[in-house]
Amino acid sequence: MGENTAGRGEDVAPRPLSARSVVLSLLLGLHPPELPVRELVRAVEPFGIAGTTLRAALSRMVAAGDLRRADTVYALSDRLLARQRRQDDAVHPETLTWDGDWEMVVVTATGRDPADRAELRAELTRLRLAELREGVWLRPANLRRPLPDALDDVAQRYRSRPGTDPRDLAARLWDLDAWAATGHALLGHVARAQDPAARFTAFAAVVRHLLADPVLPPGLLPDDWPGAELRAAYAGYRREVAGEARARGDGQLREAARARTEGNAGRAAR
Repeated sequence: MGENTAGRGEDVAPRPLSARSVVLSLLLGLHPPELPVRELVRAVEPFGIAGTTLRAALSRMVAAGDLRRADTVYALSDRLLARQRRQDDAVHPETLTWDGDWEMVVVTATGRDPADRAELRAELTRLRLAELREGVWLRPANLRRPLPDALDDVAQRYRSRPGTDPRDLAARLWDLDAWAATGHALLGHVARAQDPAARFTAFAAVVRHLLADPVLPPGLLPDDWPGAELRAAYAGYRREVAGEARARGDGQLREAARARTEGNAGRAAR
């Protein structure tokens, strides 16, 4: 049983999404991550979110620093653009051919308060490292991603090649069977989800799960690992959502052009 839980097979029911969650999930999947309020109103209708509820949520999100507003267009704030980059990395992580080396980060700072320790643990987990024992974090060196410079203030970095079997070590560090079981259950959820609200909620759960994928070299993974299938399913869904958003925008442009044409024709007739 892995010491760092990557997912639990029994916890697969997608959680309901609030107006804030729907807006953020929608914008996080768009490039660029922005939409006019009229398109947002239409986008949240399938979730039973009224326009007045949406506008109230948008005001709160701007005040909280989640969104930026320019005229009638809402876009992700700089803080959430960083979250979008992490989400994109979860869907399309950059990997290297693995040569057998492992990254090791040894925490050397002492006397830190609990909040600082918790923040460091969260950051190391986000970097897809796992804790072998207190203060010793490692993973296979198969990811192309920079480690933050601030890490050097509290830890030392090493490259190592453990003497133990790497597949056994990976199974000790991550609960791979649980992550795979949850992944297969989520694939079942997205296959069964039919209406827009159910699909949207199911794929939000897929993204959360992909953020916890250790992205290990194939030789260290159990058979029938669902990571690639989950990524392909979510990438397809994101293209679908982006296509619908573009179609709504094109439709609005056509409506505006038609209105201008009709208006010009009416003025010419007078």
